[in-house]
Amino acid sequence: MSAEPGTGTAPAAEPGTLRPGGRTARVRASVLRAAGDVLAEQGFAGLDLADVARRAEVGKTTVYRRWGSVTGLVADLLADMAEQSLPRTETGSVLGDLRANADLVRRTLADPRQGALFRAVIAAATCDARTSDALRRFYEVRVAEWAPCVEQAVARGELPTGTDPAEVVRAVSAPLYYTLLTTGSAPGPDAAFRAADAAVAAARAGVFRPAADV
Repeated sequence: MSAEPGTGTAPAAEPGTLRPGGRTARVRASVLRAAGDVLAEQGFAGLDLADVARRAEVGKTTVYRRWGSVTGLVADLLADMAEQSLPRTETGSVLGDLRANADLVRRTLADPRQGALFRAVIAAATCDARTSDALRRFYEVRVAEWAPCVEQAVARGELPTGTDPAEVVRAVSAPLYYTLLTTGSAPGPDAAFRAADAAVAAARAGVFRPAADV
């Protein structure tokens, strides 16, 4: 439905479903921003739809009708984060590209709000199936965004034919998240570069090719 509420004959759409710039898009942005704030401050256990509505200055009925539950709200928040994430960097070399990827992950985890938000969502995903599915979809989008860096490296001859792009990208970020979750502190720049360098070295050695090809 293309018409905004009250501007035409088309029926009003649910909040969050209109094109960017419409009233429902603004409502969605306000609610998701408030939800992210609560997650960062209080964790998943502190997320309450009524409190989110109050912070967003939106009616409770609107929030309950659009998202229905806390897990529905978190799923939409993760979808929005995937949409808003920065695009990949292409430097002309796989090492430069994946170092850029690692540094982006590091800066995200080091951000006071984003780092706390990710910890809360990851913790929730361990015991809630819908949140787990939403988090998986978030990372599928991010991996797919960066996979062409590896595909281009294979085409340039920097990496062996048959290298799995998604596995290489995951190998870059995995140690950075592990550091955050096991130490409570975000990894530093040196750790980010080590993660990228290790992933590239492993890829060059054929680690990310199918076993039958190695």
